[in-house]
Amino acid sequence: MSKKWLKIAAPVVILLGGAVAFYIVQSNGPKPPEKKEIDTRPTVTVQQVNPEFHQIRIRGYGAVTPLEKTMISAQVSGEVVKWHPNFVEGGLVKRGEVLFEIESDTYEVALLQAESQLKTAQAQLIEEQGRAEVAKREAKSMPNERVSDLYLRKPQVMSAEAAVKLAQGSVKLAQRDLDNCRVLAPYDALIIKRDLGTGQFVNRGTNVGELYNVEKAEIVFPVAGFDRTFLPNTLTGLRAEISTREKFSSTRNGTIVRDTGIVDQATRMGNIVVEVEDPYGLKADLPRLMFGTYVEVSFDGQGLNNIVKLSQDLVTNNRVWVLGDNNTLKQKKVEVVKEEGKTFLISGGLNPEDQLIMTIPEYAQDGMKVKLAGESDKKNDKPEDDSNVVPTSVAQSNKDA
Repeated sequence: MSKKWLKIAAPVVILLGGAVAFYIVQSNGPKPPEKKEIDTRPTVTVQQVNPEFHQIRIRGYGAVTPLEKTMISAQVSGEVVKWHPNFVEGGLVKRGEVLFEIESDTYEVALLQAESQLKTAQAQLIEEQGRAEVAKREAKSMPNERVSDLYLRKPQVMSAEAAVKLAQGSVKLAQRDLDNCRVLAPYDALIIKRDLGTGQFVNRGTNVGELYNVEKAEIVFPVAGFDRTFLPNTLTGLRAEISTREKFSSTRNGTIVRDTGIVDQATRMGNIVVEVEDPYGLKADLPRLMFGTYVEVSFDGQGLNNIVKLSQDLVTNNRVWVLGDNNTLKQKKVEVVKEEGKTFLISGGLNPEDQLIMTIPEYAQDGMKVKLAGESDKKNDKPEDDSNVVPTSVAQSNKDA
């Protein structure tokens, strides 16, 4: 009987002993890690809307051209006896300098002859005036009916006066021809072309060279239609900045002198003209703006108030993301007034208290919960929406999968 009892009790004792041992091991062994909830809300950065004044800057491109181009020609015929050493292609001459001279002997003789004829005419006039004075004295003792203009020699005096004026005109023409033997530069000029040499005979009116005015230069540049909206009310006299786009760029100042007043039918652009003083830097130590140089012209347009400047990647279909209530995404429609480079100028749709989302989450949606960059993730913090939180064990299993 006792053996049978032992056979029954032994397994029970073993099971109890194992259970006790397992309990002791479980009680003294390391505890499994607690499950920690992970916040899956996307992290974003925000920036407070800051409307400000913005100065529109109008930019355009054009080539430097001379204000004047002149074809130089001989005003008298004759042999070229001398020309200026700078009267060559690329040479620079000052206003009033002699470009070339024509042999003047013939014209000096013509001037002497004209002066001689003037002296003769003046002598005849003095003689007739004397005779008229004598006749006038004699007429005082004569009856009035016998005194006539012919007796007083008035026609003879008028004829002599006309002869003097004719002789004076001849002297003036002869003097002009003599002066024109020396051809002067009409302005500070760049020589583009010269077609004469010493000993060459030139005829009156023959073109012998071409000059470009270097006292002033013009730049005609187009302004697009969307920029014309922001042009100032008064353009004439406005200061403009002119910059070259070369390896060693330079900057000069110019003045807007006019708007051509025509919109090109093909490009829908209008042209503005800027004038530059002393483009070749002859009168002051300034960078040279050679004719034909392609430059950028910029000047201040209108000023805009309450403008928000945003990078283009933050604006999609005229909409931006802002931070809504309870840290959610909210989309707002805005008014883009102008594009400048990679920046949009926003004139409406945003309030000063709005917080712009600067890092837009992938697949952003209205009402999506987000977390602000720099938020502390405390151990006992609980997210406001359980849909954005998953247990660690689940996240880990998904990662392993």
